[in-house]
Amino acid sequence: MTGGPPSRRLLLVHAHPDDETLMTGGTIAHYLAAGVDVAVVTFTLGEEGEVIGPQWAGLAADGGADQLGGFRIGELAAALAALSPDGSEPLAPRFLGGAGRWRDSGMAGSPASRNPRALVQAPLTDVVEALIGELRAFDPHVVITYDAAGTYGHPDHRRVHEACAAALARYTGETGRAVKVYESITAATALRAGLAAAADRVPAGWRLPGPGELPSYPDDEITAQIDVSAVRGRKVAALAAHATQVTVAPSATEYALSNNIVQPIGTVEYYRRVDAPGSGRETDLFEGVR
Repeated sequence: MTGGPPSRRLLLVHAHPDDETLMTGGTIAHYLAAGVDVAVVTFTLGEEGEVIGPQWAGLAADGGADQLGGFRIGELAAALAALSPDGSEPLAPRFLGGAGRWRDSGMAGSPASRNPRALVQAPLTDVVEALIGELRAFDPHVVITYDAAGTYGHPDHRRVHEACAAALARYTGETGRAVKVYESITAATALRAGLAAAADRVPAGWRLPGPGELPSYPDDEITAQIDVSAVRGRKVAALAAHATQVTVAPSATEYALSNNIVQPIGTVEYYRRVDAPGSGRETDLFEGVR
């Protein structure tokens, strides 16, 4: 007598702690609640993050202690626990090559980007080899990554996209097994609607974004959307767990990073499939997976 049906496996690759919640937190919680085997692999500890408020400011790279990365491991663990179903084993952080293997590169042109340990300074072959190890160990059906622009141009996001594309090409070539690949993106119409709804409740000291200040994609480029309304509270709790980087508005319907620009917390997360052309808009990333 055999066991139960084989598990569906979803792998998400992210550059820094908090990216997993900001971009895909609802999707993580949605599929964990559905019993899917989920893994989140983070490439750096986010050492160069801009710390919000004075309480932990001294941990930052330019704050003296340079201990922010270690602290953010705890934030990531708390966020993943918030995204996990009640009564289950909390999803645990996984770091590419082990925690601290590569360092947050900071923004393009910053001194951090020239650090020998920065992710952007690492030979791409080394990063790809480490990611192939994760792929072999987890054997995912679906992978979520960034677009070529790295969402908003962060060098580490670009490197994650580049390494993921190269690793998947080798992995699928070796195994002969198809993997569905999606880029996490923002839908322009949903972004506009969320900002319009937030216009009359902007917290003091925050501001609405200027035109084009937040990246988004035309609706006709969206090929998948996941309704995360049932787990939206988990995403809000996970955002709050990343307290050095994220502030959740009193309404719990918006958040801001250290720049205090309002961003909506939507009930749908959007994706673009890149491994194969599709027709229509999927509502399940595992659609067609056997």
